[in-house]
Amino acid sequence: MQRTLAAVALLALGQAWAGEAETNVAAEETAVEEDPYLYLENIDGRRAMRWVAARNRATQRTLASARGFKRLRARLLEVFDAEDRIPYIDKLGPHYYNFWRDKSHPRGLWRRTSLAEYRREQPQWETVLDLDALARREKESWVLSAFYCREPDYQRCLVLLSRGGADAFVTREFDLVEKAFVPEKAGGFYLPEAKGSVGWAGPDSIFVATDFGPGTMTESGYPRIVKLWRRGQPLEEAETVFAGEATDVSIGAYADLGGDEPVQVVWQATDFYNSNMYLRQAATAESEGGEQSWTLAQLPKPPDAEASIHRGRVFIVLKSDWQLGDVRYVAGSLLAADVERFLAGTTAFNVLFAPAAGTSRTSLAGYSPTRRHVLVNVLANVRNRVYVTGLEAGSEQWQPLFAADGFRTVSVEPVAAHEDDRYFARSNDYLTPPTLSLGAVGEEATEALKQAPGYFDADGLAIAQHWATSKDGTRIPYFQVGPADADGAAPTLLYGYGGFEIPLVPSYSPGVGIGWLARGGVYVVANIRGGGEFGPEWHQAALKENRNRAYEDFIAVAEHLIERGVTTTPQLGILGGSNGGLLMGNMLAMRPALFGAIVAQVPLFDMRRYHMLLAGASWVAEYGDPDDPAEWAFLRRYSPYHNVREGTAYPPLLVTTSTRDDRVHPAHARKMVAKMRDMGHEVTYYENVEGGHGGAADNAQSAYMWALVYEFLWRKLGEG
Repeated sequence: MQRTLAAVALLALGQAWAGEAETNVAAEETAVEEDPYLYLENIDGRRAMRWVAARNRATQRTLASARGFKRLRARLLEVFDAEDRIPYIDKLGPHYYNFWRDKSHPRGLWRRTSLAEYRREQPQWETVLDLDALARREKESWVLSAFYCREPDYQRCLVLLSRGGADAFVTREFDLVEKAFVPEKAGGFYLPEAKGSVGWAGPDSIFVATDFGPGTMTESGYPRIVKLWRRGQPLEEAETVFAGEATDVSIGAYADLGGDEPVQVVWQATDFYNSNMYLRQAATAESEGGEQSWTLAQLPKPPDAEASIHRGRVFIVLKSDWQLGDVRYVAGSLLAADVERFLAGTTAFNVLFAPAAGTSRTSLAGYSPTRRHVLVNVLANVRNRVYVTGLEAGSEQWQPLFAADGFRTVSVEPVAAHEDDRYFARSNDYLTPPTLSLGAVGEEATEALKQAPGYFDADGLAIAQHWATSKDGTRIPYFQVGPADADGAAPTLLYGYGGFEIPLVPSYSPGVGIGWLARGGVYVVANIRGGGEFGPEWHQAALKENRNRAYEDFIAVAEHLIERGVTTTPQLGILGGSNGGLLMGNMLAMRPALFGAIVAQVPLFDMRRYHMLLAGASWVAEYGDPDDPAEWAFLRRYSPYHNVREGTAYPPLLVTTSTRDDRVHPAHARKMVAKMRDMGHEVTYYENVEGGHGGAADNAQSAYMWALVYEFLWRKLGEG
């Protein structure tokens, strides 16, 4: 990669930040070449798995054998399997479907019922697919990844099955009438295990983006090519619809077949935040062979804008300002326009949402078109408000659907977006169990379909929102949950993520309640930069060379908790997973004396090699390119693997991961722990053999993994 003037400027910034960056970079390059722990990148290698087994045995002896751990695991599993949980539903044709796991069905039942039956306290369900029976019959550890059912008849579905919860999946066609898989010999669609995407293109054709052989995958490990595969046709004869570049993140296609006019869309993710979108249209004339030919019309959206199409309208979410003629549309806005006029070059859009002028404290949390309206979900100071507007209207014609109610989080989604204007609404907060309601645009009242019970005693507990001031003066909000009448410091668990424009909003967690709050602990969630609480600007403020801002924000919240007397350093634990695991690694390296214990789940730690491991290359737009000297100059400053030191006093650390995580390589966790242990540091490690990036493949595994976390934290922070 050429070192441009901008790259040289970034290198200078990295040197100013690092002090002796150039010397350290050279030293780190040598260290990378001599990395004695590279063998742990061999996921299933014998030497690596022997190391994993030894670490797991040690953790089982010290944590999992204790009576308190066993009681906690049993209680968590009881709640995770509870029969009185809300069975959330999706409407597919005349039926309402639910996927359900419990003690008798750990891998799950895909089942259905009617809305009238669902309203009953104990509805009767018809089993469609029993995953446990399938797993036993085929001797595979199947986990249901997803299903895509053909519109508008909903008689056939593409069922995606993963082994142990990995991102890679096997695709099979399923008949909802016969409640059985369609055999390949009978024309059923089947794809072997791979990462990718599939979707219906018509009654007897599907779009397939998968591993078609050498040269067909991107550097990020996702498909570079999408094809149209017709029933009865050999896969190798499928028609190529679009081919991207190896440097793209991924390619795919889908069709919206439920509207008045079917729409086919091709998407090309050039990096994690930039994409091209094409409308696949039938040409006006047939080809020479008499077959219908097709063209791709690129939607003229900004590369970093997100777009979707519904009932002849295109919806665009802006991530940066967009100047069109005399009109400037601001970042964070939701725009809508007629698709054909948009393709023809219109500059006139309906503004369905725009951030409030003069403040960055409102942001778009999501939107959902129904048949005639759009449901717009907004965060204001990380609190929900939901509005409704017409497809042809704009934000000036908003009507409130749900106003902010304390700290309640509300999400809405259409029941059947092409059929009517009904919607499901889910609401909850840290102390209030979820409610599922049914409503319709134009009707004031909503029907509470299901209400979950409380799984821990919330009496005497309260939610509050506070603000800390980060190093650069930015005010950082955080939620605090704990005793309303607290008069002294208490064991406190601080959670954070801070990446990929993902907001952390209040939600009810039986695990947190049982494992932490019920024991007298305080739970805190930090809304640091890098997340999506305040729109694109909040996220972009902590990208690449500015990543330190997210870490400074988290430190500011931790210090504010201590200043306010909520907790003390020996009682302050922190927790994060995935990108949040990278956050934990940086807290360990940057401010080890600030925390009493740290838990990192499925983490990134080695930022020199992250882009070489599994899906890591897809995150270069978030973190930076380690192969670019200018970007490695700042990346090495938040590569925990390269910043832990012998002789430094670190707080107790628990690291968990999954052998089947094919998104964030388990080597991040393995190598960090091996290196720290060889330095003489206290580190506890557990690697689940299943679970994928979620860390667990069923409720029993989830209960085990979370019991490890809370048992570890309470021993380090709460005892004595």
